[in-house]
Amino acid sequence: MNKTSKIYIAGHNGLVGSAIVKNLQSKGYTNLIYRTHKELDLTNQKAVEEFFEKEKPEFVILSAAKVGGIVANNTYRADFIYENLAIQNNVIHQSYVHKVKKLLFLGSTCIYPKNAPQPMKEDSLLTSELEYTNEPYAIAKIAGIKMCESYNIQYGTNFISVMPTNLYGPNDNFDLETSHVLPAILRKMHEAKINNEPKVEIWGSGNSRREFLYSEDMADACVFLMENRDFKDVVDSYISNSCTSGCEPITNDQYTNIQITNTHINIGTGEDISIKELAYLIKDIVGYRGELYFNADKPDGTMVKLTDPSKLHALGWKHKVELKDGIKTVYEWYLRNIK
Repeated sequence: MNKTSKIYIAGHNGLVGSAIVKNLQSKGYTNLIYRTHKELDLTNQKAVEEFFEKEKPEFVILSAAKVGGIVANNTYRADFIYENLAIQNNVIHQSYVHKVKKLLFLGSTCIYPKNAPQPMKEDSLLTSELEYTNEPYAIAKIAGIKMCESYNIQYGTNFISVMPTNLYGPNDNFDLETSHVLPAILRKMHEAKINNEPKVEIWGSGNSRREFLYSEDMADACVFLMENRDFKDVVDSYISNSCTSGCEPITNDQYTNIQITNTHINIGTGEDISIKELAYLIKDIVGYRGELYFNADKPDGTMVKLTDPSKLHALGWKHKVELKDGIKTVYEWYLRNIK
């Protein structure tokens, strides 16, 4: 990419997309295009086709998705699988049709089986059953990975899939019904503090462990890959890791002659924390003085969910923002922006 390349960021208002836009702007990119949901419904095939025909983006970052926590994923199962499949199918296919130079597809580490070995490597994909509560969303994201891989193999496109771990940051969703665990706990603590509530309920036993990545770190990883790495780099890395001796890099026209799979890239820290530890950390940052009640009758989800980011490290990127510092920054943003 160069600084005047036409870059379409799908989902620019969300946690992921807004962080990517901010990163690109800070690096001097001047030709960014985006549309709100009202302006462009990405589930509408004809509307997406017309948008690509008119705008002809050179690069695409697909961060648009229907997302949520355990409650939302388990309650709106049909919505999560339908909307995410429709968005992906439309944007990825039109990127191929209109000869986009490179596309970055963002998924989630919920694609991995609930009993995947920890930390989770990319080759754990499709090795056993998924966590039930987010199965429809996970299946949609797996389809997106396979769609990118398949277009690359058949058509020689340059589509990269990345799987960020649990994200948090500015522009997060703090709705208690649909948000993820970190912003939900932060909001609960803040409201309990200002309302002088003696106790805050936290769903689950508190024993499950999660990895968290600051959204602006995630955005930096995505832009790094867009600037510096292609699908061929990922394939070469995959082949070298699969070979025991003397494998040569392959060219695009040889993709169909070998089995290529698991070319997606984890984006994470490789470090986790229990939900109980997280809750007490947020309690301290917010300054809440009451008690915490962990309701073990509510679901914990997968007990351990930690990524192995070694492939990303080998490609040249590592996270910078540690959890405590990131939460402090998010809470400051919350106080300025949430009424």
